[in-house]
Amino acid sequence: MERSKANPGTFLPYSSSRDRGSTLLRPSEAQRDAAVVCSGPWHGRGHSCIYGSMLQVFGSCIGFCGAIPCCPLPNPFRNVNQGSVGLVSRFGQFYKSVDPGLVQVNVCTESLRVVDVKIQIKPIGRQKVITRDNVDVEIDSVIYFQITSPYRATFGISDLHQALIERAQTTLRHVVGARMVQSVVTEREAIAFEIAEIVGDVADKWGVAIEGILIKDIIFSPEVSASLSSAAQQKRIGESKVIAARAEVDAARLMRQAADILASPAAMQIRQLEALQAMAKSANSKVVFVPMQLQSDVLGQIGEASGSHAHAGPSAVIREESGEGAVARAGLLNSMSNI
Repeated sequence: MERSKANPGTFLPYSSSRDRGSTLLRPSEAQRDAAVVCSGPWHGRGHSCIYGSMLQVFGSCIGFCGAIPCCPLPNPFRNVNQGSVGLVSRFGQFYKSVDPGLVQVNVCTESLRVVDVKIQIKPIGRQKVITRDNVDVEIDSVIYFQITSPYRATFGISDLHQALIERAQTTLRHVVGARMVQSVVTEREAIAFEIAEIVGDVADKWGVAIEGILIKDIIFSPEVSASLSSAAQQKRIGESKVIAARAEVDAARLMRQAADILASPAAMQIRQLEALQAMAKSANSKVVFVPMQLQSDVLGQIGEASGSHAHAGPSAVIREESGEGAVARAGLLNSMSNI
């Protein structure tokens, strides 16, 4: 504890720091102002009067006797649990703050209030809100807060929890009412963060720090739910059509490339030879239509083959030529011989 310079007998109030791991105590500026008020003229006048002094002495005597076990008088010792801060008031006026542990108070003149400085969770409740596009939604959320100034949270506002809930509900209606229903569904975290910032600015004056606001659930009417489901389904159908159209474009591009490749003379000759071979495998009578250019090439090839048959043979003639044309002519010769 730290004593006030203006009045050595007055202790400055302390507030809980926001360290997550432990509950530390440190003086705050607002509570220093409270200590100055406690050391004012009314504070000194109350303790200097005869009646106050008599009550102080009488309470000390009762407390001394009450500390004895099995004594029916009030016990002057009180417990302050870890994670809490005790605020002692004397004659209804704030006197000092105490750390967690065993605290002695005057049973006649002093009272102790225990303030929880841990992070607390409070349900905001289900709120019915109208969005900017005139859609009714119900939002269920909770608020996380921590008391950082026990003095302001106790003596600065009458009902802290109710004030936080009312402020959060009003801010929730304002923030959600300024958005479209699709934004409410997809930007839940952004909405919660905006509400926490607005409420935090006001709650700081009450000695409270807003840790966060969590939107638990967003409930729509059956008509709105069906409309949203239909919109999502139409969106998925549109995306599938776009994917199918892109696939058709890619397939057409590949077919165009394949057609350009197959349009070459060598490729056409190979396909003609494949057709002749397929027709030659049939046992029925057949009529073969041979292109004029291919026919002249075949006749010339047959003449050359017959002229040089004694020296080399058909394989040698084929070996002298090179490229796809030679392969085509060789296949054609084989097809004609099969026919």
